[in-house]
Amino acid sequence: MGGTEAFSGDLVPNVELGPAPPGGLLDVLGMAAVVLDADGRITLWSRQAEALLGYTADEALGEFAAPLLVDEERYGVVLQLFSQVMESGESWAGVFPVRHKDGSVRLLEFRNMRLQDAHGRFYALGLATYQETLRQVERDLALSVRLVDQSPIGLAVLDTGLRIVTVNPALERVSGIPAAQHAGRPVGDTLPFLDDGRLEQALQKVLETGTPLVDRQVIGRVPSDPDTELAWSVSLYRLEDPGGRILGVAASVVDVTDRHHAAQEAERARRRLTLVSDATIRIGTTLDLWETARELADVAVPQLADVAAVDVLDSAVEGRRESVRPGATAVFRALAVAAASPTAAVHAADPPGDLARYAADRLVTRCVQTGEPVAVPRVRNEDLPRIARDARAAMLLAAAGVHSYLAVPLIARGQVLGALDLKRYRNPLPFDADDVLLATELAGRAAVCIDNARWYQQQRNAALALQRSLLPRHPRHLVGLEVASRYQPAGAVSEVGGDWFDIIPLSGDRTALVVGDVMGSGINAATAMGRLRTATQTLATLGLDPERVLHHLDAITGELEPHIATCLYALYDPHRGQCCVSTAGHLPPVLLRPGHGPQLLELPTGAPLGVGGVPFRAVTVGLGPGDTLVLYTDGLVETRDQDIDARLQVLLDLLEEPPEGLEETCDLLLDSLRGEVGEDDVALLIARVRE
Repeated sequence: MGGTEAFSGDLVPNVELGPAPPGGLLDVLGMAAVVLDADGRITLWSRQAEALLGYTADEALGEFAAPLLVDEERYGVVLQLFSQVMESGESWAGVFPVRHKDGSVRLLEFRNMRLQDAHGRFYALGLATYQETLRQVERDLALSVRLVDQSPIGLAVLDTGLRIVTVNPALERVSGIPAAQHAGRPVGDTLPFLDDGRLEQALQKVLETGTPLVDRQVIGRVPSDPDTELAWSVSLYRLEDPGGRILGVAASVVDVTDRHHAAQEAERARRRLTLVSDATIRIGTTLDLWETARELADVAVPQLADVAAVDVLDSAVEGRRESVRPGATAVFRALAVAAASPTAAVHAADPPGDLARYAADRLVTRCVQTGEPVAVPRVRNEDLPRIARDARAAMLLAAAGVHSYLAVPLIARGQVLGALDLKRYRNPLPFDADDVLLATELAGRAAVCIDNARWYQQQRNAALALQRSLLPRHPRHLVGLEVASRYQPAGAVSEVGGDWFDIIPLSGDRTALVVGDVMGSGINAATAMGRLRTATQTLATLGLDPERVLHHLDAITGELEPHIATCLYALYDPHRGQCCVSTAGHLPPVLLRPGHGPQLLELPTGAPLGVGGVPFRAVTVGLGPGDTLVLYTDGLVETRDQDIDARLQVLLDLLEEPPEGLEETCDLLLDSLRGEVGEDDVALLIARVRE
């Protein structure tokens, strides 16, 4: 076998033949080659030798090396070293001072060895470079090796085929695989935690473009610690020799787990602050108990829990200050449930509005009994019966995959009102101490709002009951009149007001029709309304004219709290077919006549009751069969976004073709002008002259 066949096949695979570009290590060293014959004459002289010593080949070849290159006092040493190499064949390495052509002496690093040609003749080969250049390269190399070996940063070198050439001990410790087993393998084989699917593309791009990829964060787990999530910062650089030849890619891997965890904690803290801030805005927007509970549940999902339920002790809802005694059953009123996605866990919760009894061994019972949070970070099957209401609910929680549970008490003004019940089935993380603190903060803020709504609801119910008790029942026998009336309290946003109406049968078959509105709301307004209604009834039975009745009511109102009210007093006499009307700052009634369009009665302007010192005047209107008067308070027509005149026109439009029955007319006006919820209460009274 000869020729090129010696370099074919598998003997030298993947060898690239061709000239090497300048800039390699030998070029950096400037290594000079000189060959001497057995007599010490120079027979070969390299171009690097010319650059190193100043003599051209023509000047050096054939000359004795010692006289040309060495001072006379060092001849003996040179001849001894030359004889040693030539006679024994032993190589010699060391530093020797050599004279340059310009006369200066330079320390060169030598490697001397004996050569033999085909005829058995011996020659001496000397390889030389500047000592300082070699020492600098050695220092650089030693520093690089020590830095790589001792660096806490994992380092890997990949060839142009993106296979690992070598790794340092730091990366060897991370992977848990000996360095020798890395060689020749792709990154994904030995460092699977770094191979996130895009790393190979990034390596290829860095190799092709030369643009480094710096500080790309990779999250993963290592075989030596599979339960811990770690983070690394990976940077990639293309490797080139001094001549620009591409050698491969270098990868550095820095463990940034602490930084990653700190960033995670900072992000969690930011989300917690955002959630608390969001809760401050979203919880307690109304004084409605149910709406407040829904707001709390909605805020908790999905940032804190996948399912949230708000349950308040039934005794707290009813206003009783009772605590759950040890060993006793807790009776809750379910107020709200919210879920991040459809789940069977919702069906395990108590439907809003239902009463639920939880035995003493249930965790939510312990929560309201002790007033302390109860957490089960990792729920096991044996924990579910203590979490769920019953066996069916426990099965639903298991089917939903609930794996973490937390209950925190709702405490306001020293009283445990109920509990915020939280579960996770989609969020993989268990509830931790930070979650407990956050849930407790949310529950504390919401509990105050719930307590406010609870007390408001109780006071509103009391005021409403008082107000309804003060409103009249229709008299059984009214001469010449049929009447219909409505009272509608304000919606959830406002409190009970002081609106009222009255139908007072008087002597001579007359009837007094009254509507009024005490400014303000709540118990005080309802109480003032009751006193004014009683005074109106008393004054009416005295047979006073409407303006005199309002005059006396004005004096009485000045002594009340609140001390401002509006009132319209109409006195109907069926025998005369007349109605005498006087107003104290109240909206005018609507008069409906058969065959005519509705119209607002034109009445003298009167100041509200309680102003004092302003006279009242009355207007008499003739009423015949079928004529109808519509009396109302401002809550029927006033809104915040429309002018009162426009609203009164809407009222008139609705009465253009009213229903036949008065009850139906009341319903039409309330449904069309108020809807389900209004911001003020309404008193409505309709009276029609009988045929």
